[in-house]
Formats: sequence, structure tokens, C-alpha cells
Amino acid sequence: MSEKIHIDCCPICGGRNLHQALTAIDHLKTQESFEVWTCDDCGFKLTQDVPDEKEIGKYYESPDYISHTDTEQGLMNKLYHVARNMMLTAKAGHVTRATGLRQGWLLDIGSGTGYFAHLMTEWGWTVRAIERSAEARQFAQQHFGLKSDDVEAFNTLQDKSFDCITLWHVLEHLQQLNIMGDKFYRWLKDEGALLIAVPNHLSTDARHYGAEWAAWDVPRHLWHFTPDTMKRFAEKHGFKIIKIIPMPLDGFYVSMLSEQYMKHKMSFLRGFWNGLKAWVSAWFHKERSSSLIYVLKKQ
Repeated sequence: MSEKIHIDCCPICGGRNLHQALTAIDHLKTQESFEVWTCDDCGFKLTQDVPDEKEIGKYYESPDYISHTDTEQGLMNKLYHVARNMMLTAKAGHVTRATGLRQGWLLDIGSGTGYFAHLMTEWGWTVRAIERSAEARQFAQQHFGLKSDDVEAFNTLQDKSFDCITLWHVLEHLQQLNIMGDKFYRWLKDEGALLIAVPNHLSTDARHYGAEWAAWDVPRHLWHFTPDTMKRFAEKHGFKIIKIIPMPLDGFYVSMLSEQYMKHKMSFLRGFWNGLKAWVSAWFHKERSSSLIYVLKKQ
């Protein structure tokens, strides 16, 4: 029997007024139900009673988990790859603007199959890539000649050694949230930048789909952020948010995936339409974007 992690204290504010907000389904792998709880004191949401680190790996073992396997089978995965390719150059641009550097030392945590890390090396950056999945690390090595390390490499990183640290849809997966927050501060140079991309459960598409919103992605997504709770997380670990950047394409993908999970007819068209509405909403109100990139600097 697997061990479950039950959280009694909010990792963001320390409050103990937690209660169940909704129940979401692991559509990707097991069809199990998991509860998402909310903190009454700060509004932070978390997935309750998730498997511990020894057991969580099996929930990633799916050919559909495309950030690791890189499969392009099926329309949804093809669309994911189109969007990813469009975003790679944009992400690299965010790094150079946030740091003011054209070259430097970059730590990419959760580097997946290595596309972003590879691009940054082509741009002249020295990249340390860390990825838990052995399969993803092997893909990065075979396709890009990119050597990425397992998470044990965290123990070898030196303080103030990176100009930029990036986590592209990774922070929501890290079980040791506050321990890692402190480490980000230590590893980053004083003038460096920390870039974190996470889903936003106050987005237009999240409000539309409710418990069926694909970006709950339980139990893989442990933490569920909003601009306010990300601000609290940043300040808790000595950072300040200097910029918030919407990721408008995510609304299309997440809406289509939500429709697919709900087994609606014409799921592609329905998802595209709802994604378009989410995109328009985020154009005028960036805090409603399906996902957001937060640019953090040390206080």
C-alpha cells in the first residue's frame, strides 16, 4: 500500500484552515479521484493525499505524458508540439530580457526532453539541465547531445552560481516546495532572474471547466497557483515579482484537452472556441491567462 502525503498546514502562509474545494480525476493515467483543498487564510490550493516520492513516478508512466516521451501521436500531441516550438524562442527571449545578458549560466530545472536547454546552448549560454525522468534524459542525449542530470545533482550546485534559473511548468510538481524555494535563492546570483511558469486556476478556461479543467492534472500537479499566491511564495523566499507574462496558447491546448477528457462531441472545435475566448480574455486581463510566467528577482 502506497504512502500518502496529507497536508495539515498551508505551505504558503502556514495557516491550518484547509478544506476540500473540489475533486478532480487523473484522466491521464489511472482515472483515480483526488481532492484539491484550499487554504481559507491565503487562497492557496493543493492536491491532498498524493502518493509520496517513491510512488508518484508511476503516475508519469504514460505515452501521453508528452513532456517526457515527446510523442506526436494524436492531434492533441501534435498541437502541443506546434505550440511548444512557437514558445521556445519566446522563452529564450524572456531569459535575455530578464537578465540583461546575451550569455550566462543557466539552470533549467525539469528540462524534460531538452528542447529549451538545447536552444539556450545554441544561443551561447552555459546550461545545467536537471531532469528526473531517465527516459527524457536519454532523449535529450540522443537528439541534442545534451547531458542532463538526475535530481541528485541538486546536492552539487554551488551558491550564487547561476544568472538565471528556469522552471517551465515544473514548480507545481515539486513536493519539497519551500525547501526548493530556499535553494533557488541560494543558487541564484544577486542580480540573477528566476523564471517560473505555472498554470493559473483563476484563468478564464479554469473557471469555465471547473473540476474538469485539464490543468489540475492530479496527482502530478501538487500545487495550484494564482498571481496572489505566487507573490506570497516569492516573498517568503526572498524574491519579488517584477513581471508577469501571459502564456495565451496554453488556453487553447488546455481547453481542447479538457473537452477530450469530458468526451464531448466535436471536442477539438469546442476546445478551440473556448480557448479563443480564454485568449481574448487574457489579452485584456493577463491575470486571466491559462498559464503565467513570473519573473522574480531577489529583494
